[in-house]
Amino acid sequence: MPKAVVLGAAGGIGQPLSLLLKASHLITELSLFDIVNTPGVVADLSHIATPAQVTGYLPPNDGLVNALKGADVVVIPAGVPRKPGMTRDDLFRINAGIVRDLAKAIATTSPKAFVLVISNPVNSTVPIFAEVFREHGVFDARRLFGVTTLDVVRAQTFVAEVQGDGRNAPNVTVPVVGGHSGVTIVPLLSQSQPPLAANTSEEKLKELTHRIQFGGDEVVKAKDGAGSATLSMAYAGAEFAFKVLRALGGEKGIISPSYVHLSADANGGGVIHKELGRPVEYFSAPVELGPNGVERILPLGKVTAYEKALLEAALPELEGNITKGSEFITAAAPAKPANL
Repeated sequence: MPKAVVLGAAGGIGQPLSLLLKASHLITELSLFDIVNTPGVVADLSHIATPAQVTGYLPPNDGLVNALKGADVVVIPAGVPRKPGMTRDDLFRINAGIVRDLAKAIATTSPKAFVLVISNPVNSTVPIFAEVFREHGVFDARRLFGVTTLDVVRAQTFVAEVQGDGRNAPNVTVPVVGGHSGVTIVPLLSQSQPPLAANTSEEKLKELTHRIQFGGDEVVKAKDGAGSATLSMAYAGAEFAFKVLRALGGEKGIISPSYVHLSADANGGGVIHKELGRPVEYFSAPVELGPNGVERILPLGKVTAYEKALLEAALPELEGNITKGSEFITAAAPAKPANL
């Protein structure tokens, strides 16, 4: 049975995420790391009667390296949360250095692990991981995931409410593609199952789309400056981790949207490029998971004129986010000596 690691385990997302993972019978070893308070989280979780044995580490004495040894799945909610008035650029400047250092540790300690990135802004932090892994010669696009599951969970919930039965949310399917912030989040509501009513107005579609795209703002405002979407993000992160763990265990046919490097499946990535009408390096698309990570990237399928316009609006923003993450590493890399 696999070993799961949570980096940032004592934070607002990390603690409930660690609780959900501890409660799962898919895990036999749960390793937690944070810069403070990890021993307390471990002591608390270790009283729960489930199979997973919990260990915890702080930075001293190679704590990060020891936490990562033998990891099969690494889930990363580390970083600061978004606060009222904080832009994505503000968030990036703080979190980029944090995830760079974690990426280096993973590259040197557990390069074969599945890496599930929650740290925001995901559109930019996933490229940081990829560039660090490239520097260390261990980049495998099939094993690196940006967790966009919260967008899917919100879409399920909000669509079920519009359909008049919020209790049916677990049975609603809505593909959400693109990226993981604002206008880069594109819910394909025309593909919802059960379908939205045929007479759903354009105004209602726009309202629903906006709520899915900016659901995080709704939580930040409701918490009145005291936090962001921690509990729902922990739930979504655990849901995606469970899918990866089930696929690692050999279960077939597991499909979930995730933000991936499209080279993870060159054929499927090429189809996405054709559907978008232009190449893009990273994109959140439905992926089929397997024991090696990404098995297939599935096409977006038929979209409406409204959804096509949303995709067109998303791409420039997404490409800028990707460049920002990649250049954080590549621009800082020392120049290679000229061949003499």
